[in-house]
Amino acid sequence: MRIRRWLVWWLVLAMATVALLPLRARLDKAHVALVFLLVVLGGSSAGGRLLGVTLAGAAFALFDVVFVPPYYTVRVADPFDWLVLVTFLVTGIVAAQLLERQRHEAEVARQRAEEIDRLATLGAETLNAPRPADALDAIAEVIRQAMQVDRCDIQLGDASSPNAGRVVDESLPARERRVALDIRGERVGTLVLASAHPFLLSRDQERVLGALSYYAALSVERIRMAGAQEEAESLRRADRLKDALIASVSHDLRTPLTTIKGIADEIARGGDHTRAYVIEDEADHLSALVDDLLDLSQLAAGQMPVMPALNTADDAIGAALQRVEGATQDREVNVMLGPDWSMLVGRFDLSHTTSILANLLENAAKYAPAGSPIVVRAWRETEWLCFAVEDAGAGIPPAERDDVFAPFVRGAAVKAGTRGTGLGLAIARQLATVQGGRLDYEPGASAQSRFVLRVPAASASTADESL
Repeated sequence: MRIRRWLVWWLVLAMATVALLPLRARLDKAHVALVFLLVVLGGSSAGGRLLGVTLAGAAFALFDVVFVPPYYTVRVADPFDWLVLVTFLVTGIVAAQLLERQRHEAEVARQRAEEIDRLATLGAETLNAPRPADALDAIAEVIRQAMQVDRCDIQLGDASSPNAGRVVDESLPARERRVALDIRGERVGTLVLASAHPFLLSRDQERVLGALSYYAALSVERIRMAGAQEEAESLRRADRLKDALIASVSHDLRTPLTTIKGIADEIARGGDHTRAYVIEDEADHLSALVDDLLDLSQLAAGQMPVMPALNTADDAIGAALQRVEGATQDREVNVMLGPDWSMLVGRFDLSHTTSILANLLENAAKYAPAGSPIVVRAWRETEWLCFAVEDAGAGIPPAERDDVFAPFVRGAAVKAGTRGTGLGLAIARQLATVQGGRLDYEPGASAQSRFVLRVPAASASTADESL
């Protein structure tokens, strides 16, 4: 391509010379100089400085030999013609140089524009990462590659620099370089570039680093805002939980205490001593409420102990039925494990799983129609060991299914006077979560109300070893 370009412009110079030659007697030297200068400028613009200077030299020679008397010799009859020739040559060379400089500056401007577009696209894609921490890691990696260093760290907050208190000459090579990250005049972090060997950033790298540092500062600010938003949301949840706790507990504590106080006074005045059983029942209710509150606070604080181990489904169901024997004594409870019941082994916390199943059984006994049976099922579902508690109750309306597992929430269909605080399902779901499982409401054709607990199942080989 370059050879072709040179040949084209040499041909243009030859054609211009041939075209001017018949008009030599009528042309002024300025006319010839202007035509040749146009050729030089065109060649410089198309092929660069070297082609322009070469064309200027060739045009100077043709000017002297063909258009300055005596013709076809290098001698010049009029000494002033040397001024014309030298001026033409200098003008051609200077024009070629200026065109080359302009072309170089235009190329640099184009590259910078492309670089800015690339950085803008990169910044937008990086800052749109789903997690703020992912965006920050991506920006750090981009800066590391662009600066060609071994490591790029972004420190959050106003990190103190080990170079504080002494002057660091950034024009000299160094193994570490720190750049302050500021947003609206506030220090939000520090960018640290480090390499095993001393390095020095070029002017272009400094400019790119300035642009990328701004994106890094935006990423740090995004992390700060996300943290503040999470903290605010956590405070709002805690405030809502506190309000619900006060409203619910004040009622559920006041009723049993009033009953206990009244019956105790009645017995003290010589009343029926068998009424002391009512005091015992109300005390048990208060004790259960306190236990639920303690469990909820431990779960909320992440301090609930969990001891997963290999356990069988029939052990968990048997323990749960024994715990709720009093609540279900007037109910028919059918347990369906299937022919492969001996292989229903999982890795779960037996105590927590028993509590979950007991809570579901108590709810079924409390809300299902009198005389209707309760069904407990267990089966294997790929990596899960599943339990289901089913009853013929009214079920939960679709509008309430998202909130039924929230603390202190009770369905609108709950009859007045039915004891409960709305803590049972909330605690049950969190007990399932802390041991790697989950609890869901999944109504089906076989039951109006159906809760399914899934806990991690044991592999076949592990299950065989446990039997």
